[in-house]
Amino acid sequence: MELQLDPSIEYGIVLEGGGARGAYQVGAWKALKEAGIPMKGIAGASVGALNGALMCMDDLEKACSIWETLTYSKVMDVSDELAAKLRAKTLGIQDIQELWNIAGKVLADGGLDVSPLRKLIDEIIDEERIRISERELFAVTYSLTDRKKLVIDVKELPPGEMGNALLASAYFPVFKREKLGGKSYMDGGSADNVPIEPLLERGYKNIIVIRIYGLGRDSERFLEIPEDVSVCHIAPRQDLGGILEFSGKKARRLMTLGYYDAMRVLYGLEGQSYYLDSPGGEPYYFDRMMSELELLKLYIRPAMEDEDWENLTGYRAFTETIFPYLARKLGLKEEWDYRDLYLAVMEEMAKKVRINRFRIYTVQELSEEIQRRLGTLDSRLPI
Repeated sequence: MELQLDPSIEYGIVLEGGGARGAYQVGAWKALKEAGIPMKGIAGASVGALNGALMCMDDLEKACSIWETLTYSKVMDVSDELAAKLRAKTLGIQDIQELWNIAGKVLADGGLDVSPLRKLIDEIIDEERIRISERELFAVTYSLTDRKKLVIDVKELPPGEMGNALLASAYFPVFKREKLGGKSYMDGGSADNVPIEPLLERGYKNIIVIRIYGLGRDSERFLEIPEDVSVCHIAPRQDLGGILEFSGKKARRLMTLGYYDAMRVLYGLEGQSYYLDSPGGEPYYFDRMMSELELLKLYIRPAMEDEDWENLTGYRAFTETIFPYLARKLGLKEEWDYRDLYLAVMEEMAKKVRINRFRIYTVQELSEEIQRRLGTLDSRLPI
């Protein structure tokens, strides 16, 4: 595999807000770190600002540990047991009464008590490590008092104020409103959930945006990126779940997904669900199609059940009828080529025989794994 980004230049990292989805960013960070991609500046909103602080501290191990053990009770004053029952829709009568009491308290207090989140931030943040870091750190929030977006240069804050700034950036609207330094704040995502602008204003020319599609203003859509600025996106191709869905199991899954999605970008991997190292031009994949017909027929026959299969013979039947039919069935773009088709068919077959997607495969490895798996299924492809 060949690295697609230049490790000799420094990058700015943009971390979108999105609550519990933030674990995805830690997985992407792991891939960037392994690839030796230098990070010069980080701009984050909400959970992106919290992850940004950990990146600034360069403590990936701590970040993974935090996310793997993060629960509802570490973010807000809610019982983990009650939250789990609510998610699973298994509330009993006593649980409903407890939930009703909590709702009444939340209404009376003006929101959910986030003292646990404040405590967690205080435990996470090492101000000295952030101040001596070579990386810049910017946190976005919205000042309700001043009615404007604020971009906070975290390293320039007075001693003891970093935690307040990160909490201000992560103040979800449902949280109990507390004044920080005499002012009230709201989640930074409400004003700028994809804070590219702070890095552009500071002259960054190479930017990596790690998307998690949280709630808030997608400011990137309204920005005009200068021609001399390169913006690279690492983004999921599947839903990441709820923004308040905290659990170690979910966090581990999202970190794995973030890692492999980042690897896809870093090394130019192909595939929609799988991660395929697939160099070579169209003739190579046409040859693979034709040399693996016995394998591909296991997919082609069921897919073309409404066609007169027996009358389709010879190369022209494949190139003029069968392959175009499969391309339409798989939803390929009109300008598809044999490389696109081969990879799409192999992915579909891999899904049907339930091959682990979280691994980087060469096309040869994936083909062999499909054949091995089919051997345990009496050569039948599950439909």
